[in-house]
Amino acid sequence: MTPSNPSAAAIADVQSHRDERRIPISKVGIKDILHPVRLRDRSTGEQHTVASFNMFVDLPHHFKGTHMSRFVEILHREREISVADHGRMLEEMTTRLEADSGHIDLSFPFFVMKRAPVSGVESLMDYRVTLIGERRGGRNLTSVKVVVPVTSLCPCSKKISERGAHNQRSHVTLTVRLREHLWIEELIDIVEAEASSQLYGLLKRPDEKFVTERAYDNPKFVEDLVRDIALRLNAEPRIAAYSVEAENFESIHNHSAYALVERDKDLEPVEAAAAQPAK
Repeated sequence: MTPSNPSAAAIADVQSHRDERRIPISKVGIKDILHPVRLRDRSTGEQHTVASFNMFVDLPHHFKGTHMSRFVEILHREREISVADHGRMLEEMTTRLEADSGHIDLSFPFFVMKRAPVSGVESLMDYRVTLIGERRGGRNLTSVKVVVPVTSLCPCSKKISERGAHNQRSHVTLTVRLREHLWIEELIDIVEAEASSQLYGLLKRPDEKFVTERAYDNPKFVEDLVRDIALRLNAEPRIAAYSVEAENFESIHNHSAYALVERDKDLEPVEAAAAQPAK
């Protein structure tokens, strides 16, 4: 008779069986699992939110599968995870799953209290932030991505129109690798300073007049957006590498306008040396 509660030792570990197809898997794991997190906040010290986690490891060709439950065990060790634990989790995950490389991405809404430009009325603005972590060769590499919604106004439309100009809401996606600490709010500030106008959660009529005229006086093509933001990022020594993308959700077209600038400051000395002619 088969025991009704067999011990763990008696249950087959199918994932660890040998696979004969000899095809390694680059990423295997779990996606879109929600968990409470806390993170540092420039204005209040700490902010509590909920993040969607993606957790992956590589799988050698000879293993049939990975142990999915171990990802969840690592995540649920703490009722609320500190973003500062991200690197430790990467190391623990690759060790427990005997992997050479691992990835943990967590995406969460980040809230900033903003004051309207004229009335001063306060309201919260939410931004989508993603912490992207990779462990490879015993080293952790971490990037921060933030999506900043802004207003852009078309310089061409302003130039050729007798009355007004078309504008639109735009999403600027900034992804940076840091050399040292930099506040999420600082990244948001960099983007908003170069937009035709920034957005607010709540505006009174004097505020609406201000932001409308501000955008009209500060027209930007999608190309202008990414170039002007890139100039600020180039001058920021705490940033080692970046990509800045802008997507304008056009108000007079059924398509978006898009532009991208990328730069890795750490690679440039190597690239410059490689470009030198041989003696």
